[in-house]
Amino acid sequence: MNSTFFLTGFFIYIAFMIWLGWRVSKNQKSGEDFLLGGRSLPLFLLLGTTVATMVGTGSSMGAVGFGYNNGWAGALYGIGGAIGILLLSYLFSDVRKLNFMTMSEELSYYYGANKAIKNLVGVIIFVASVGWLGAHIMGGGMYLSWIAGIDINTAKIIIALGFAIYVVIGGYMAVVWTDTIQAVVLFFGFILMVVMALEKVGGFSGLQAAMDPAALSFLGIDKLGLIPSISLATVVGVGVLATPSYRQRIYSAGSISTLKRSFTLTGVIYLFFSLIPALIGMATFTLNPELQNANYAFPYLAVEVLPMGVGMIVLIAGLSATMSSASSDAIAGISILLRDVYSIFTGGRLPPQDKMITYSRIALVCVIALALLFTLAADDIIGYISKMISTLMSGLFVCGLMGKYWKRATWQGGVATLAGGSIGSIAILMNPQWLTFWGNPVIPSTLLALVAGVIVSLSTKESTITSEEAQAILTQERLQMAS
Repeated sequence: MNSTFFLTGFFIYIAFMIWLGWRVSKNQKSGEDFLLGGRSLPLFLLLGTTVATMVGTGSSMGAVGFGYNNGWAGALYGIGGAIGILLLSYLFSDVRKLNFMTMSEELSYYYGANKAIKNLVGVIIFVASVGWLGAHIMGGGMYLSWIAGIDINTAKIIIALGFAIYVVIGGYMAVVWTDTIQAVVLFFGFILMVVMALEKVGGFSGLQAAMDPAALSFLGIDKLGLIPSISLATVVGVGVLATPSYRQRIYSAGSISTLKRSFTLTGVIYLFFSLIPALIGMATFTLNPELQNANYAFPYLAVEVLPMGVGMIVLIAGLSATMSSASSDAIAGISILLRDVYSIFTGGRLPPQDKMITYSRIALVCVIALALLFTLAADDIIGYISKMISTLMSGLFVCGLMGKYWKRATWQGGVATLAGGSIGSIAILMNPQWLTFWGNPVIPSTLLALVAGVIVSLSTKESTITSEEAQAILTQERLQMAS
């Protein structure tokens, strides 16, 4: 595809997103409007933004590339994500009624509104949000660099600037509206690509003739091994359960019933969708088994099998998927920065209401720039994501689950889950034999986080602060934003 033709279409698309961000920004009057859309998202917007976030960088770049190398194992990413969003709905959707703004606020509630938990979790989640944001910038930059033939770092800067402008202008509502549009285009683009790709390679018989038989086994287990296969699905599921941007969907939903319907529909859709990235990856391998970087499998196939006009739409939609995921994590990151991290350095004070939107926009620019710096030396999407989740988020997942469902959990035990998860992950990453056995560190790091949390909780004094008292403390803090 002609790079000038593609870049022209891409910049027109970005201009449309900026215009849309400007349109929705007119109704914003408070920090909650900018960061949570006024907590009133209807079903179609909540479904659209959740689907778009899930069918983002991990699917369009990581899962397709994984399918290119490992056949049906590419479906594990989608299966893990589907299970994660369904569990998130079942386990945590009821927290919508408590009007939290950030995940660190939620987790501190489970431990008696403990400030140590809130501050520590706030810092960890902020770093995790920047890490997720970096993964999306990296994926989009690789995508754009390959299609347009430009320097990879230049491409990353273009991607970061592209979504930064419309998010800075329009805030959370710009994110959910652009996500919803992108989800529709991308979803049908994926389906169209699979149909045309299978026709081009001669159907499933063509795939079978080209692929390693082990890659064609059930979920590619013969290729990866059973434990690494389970680890991959688990790390994606844990990522959904502990990623701040998905918690933002909970806090911004119009109601609990709307949230549950949205997450359930998303899980079902994504479960069926999980096979598509694997098929795209295998079809690309059948056409060209010599790609230097499997992460380029999606754009390569779009160029090869689709008519130029349709191909450009699908390519832009695929690129926008990385941007939609990035914009979601950017909003989550600044919510945590301004609600939790900011207060650490100001003695508990929060930004005043009349300056909240301005502060949010300044923070967005800083967060996106920081994430961009993190990505300049990375080039492996799945590896980047799985290491980050295992190190930063397995402990967060256990901390939230233990705090919500085990009343004997103490704040010291919550801190221990965070430390245990990170220590377990680092230990696996530093031992090549262990890493080969597990595939990624998420299972041992999650188990170590749980064991550490239980032991320390049983060894420390149980909190006497009731749930009602904890909620009152956090509500009083939150009201400072309206003062």
